[in-house]
Amino acid sequence: MSADGSAEALWVEAGNSTVNGVDPAERRLNELGYKQELRREMTLFKTLAIAFSTVTLFTGIVPLYGTSLQYGGPAPLVWGWVVVAFFTAFIAIAMSEICSSFPAYAGSQTMQSIILLSTGTSKGGGYLAPRGVFLAMYMGLTVIWAFLNTFALNVIAFIDTISIWWQVIGGAVIVVMLPLVAHSTQPASYVFTHFETTPASTGIHNKAYAIILSFLVSQYSLYGYDSAAHLTEETKGAEINGPIAILTSLGIISVFGWAYILALTFSIQDFNYLYDKSNETAGQFVPAQILYDAFHGRYHNSSGAIVLLFVIWGSFFFGGLSITTSAARVVYALSRDGGIPFSRIWRKVHPKYKVPANAVWLCAVLCMLLGLPILKVNVLFTAITSVCTIGWVGGYAVPIFARMIMPKKNFKPGPFYLGRASRPICLIAFLWICYTCSVFLLPTIYPITWNTLNYAPIALGATLGVIMLWWLVDARKWFKGPVRNIGIQHDKV
Repeated sequence: MSADGSAEALWVEAGNSTVNGVDPAERRLNELGYKQELRREMTLFKTLAIAFSTVTLFTGIVPLYGTSLQYGGPAPLVWGWVVVAFFTAFIAIAMSEICSSFPAYAGSQTMQSIILLSTGTSKGGGYLAPRGVFLAMYMGLTVIWAFLNTFALNVIAFIDTISIWWQVIGGAVIVVMLPLVAHSTQPASYVFTHFETTPASTGIHNKAYAIILSFLVSQYSLYGYDSAAHLTEETKGAEINGPIAILTSLGIISVFGWAYILALTFSIQDFNYLYDKSNETAGQFVPAQILYDAFHGRYHNSSGAIVLLFVIWGSFFFGGLSITTSAARVVYALSRDGGIPFSRIWRKVHPKYKVPANAVWLCAVLCMLLGLPILKVNVLFTAITSVCTIGWVGGYAVPIFARMIMPKKNFKPGPFYLGRASRPICLIAFLWICYTCSVFLLPTIYPITWNTLNYAPIALGATLGVIMLWWLVDARKWFKGPVRNIGIQHDKV
């Protein structure tokens, strides 16, 4: 609600405050000291499509479902999604208020499953891609995503409009069809109340610790909705449409994600067989094995499973495309303030398409370099993934903490304003972020050896150490914070 208690009046005022044809979000951008360089043409639905595609329905669940199920069985996995979604909503609400006030800025594994089942399964001599081929697929997709992001944002928005329908319709088909096709389904008591640890596989005996690790799939899945905030400089009415896109994308993913987890869990045929190295997916792809068991058990062929896996792979493709879009806008915003080396290069905007094309390709090259360790060491690539997750989720903490401690007189609210509820919501969101980041640093397998060690703390410490050293040696001498590129002065920003 607004300071005078009228939330409705504030929304209406903001929604009808276009003056001389200038979008209110553009005026607010000018107040913050920045000129409009990117093309502002995104509608609410297009922004929602990109935000939804960045979170994606399957990308977090598919790679981590098997390990999370193994830690504590179905109950912690199923209810963990509900708990994480609840606390994540506080983060989304806090980010929406900030976005309203400041409108400025694992698909290769699924493809392996498709190839393996299409060529005869692991039992029948199917092709399991080696590390080099896996890396080539990863790099090939990255180049495609960067190439598409070089064009106007409307191209990405059109593709992501396809994405939202692809995932909603495809997800609904999987959720409904999988339990119906499965030869048998697990009882509700198994799905919602059954708890079991597998210390023989994980080395974890403590039940509380197993439950904490079971939540990882949900914590890894439910982030990325803030990409709508990264697109505010290209969105019409961003001070309203940004918050709507953030909250709507998280709401849709929360509902469909839980439905997908339930569909997989109800359709389990043999828990132990899912992890058997001699099964049809080599014990490596639990969701793919559940799909295979369902269709092969009913129809004695895997065609249906392959089709549904292709639907899931499409979600990965769309997600990678949107994440590249979002990451490039972050690089562009940092470069505009001179916050990274060679900022003059990365902040350049394509003269025709009005997109930060150089920033797009920087993100693509860095992404490919980070993938190289998978040629030799799995745990190192996992550590990089964990650090990236911590960086993304932890990045929410900075503006939320700043909002929490900012004096009320210095905060200029946008149309989405929480009023007195702002600080309590920000506090809950901040504490949940701290907890989430801490969990990604914990050991996930015991006993701890060089092959099972979670290298995320080491990788995170090294990354922060390099940044701090760079700051002390050089960056502190020239980086002064936001750089105004427009000559408009305001008393209150």
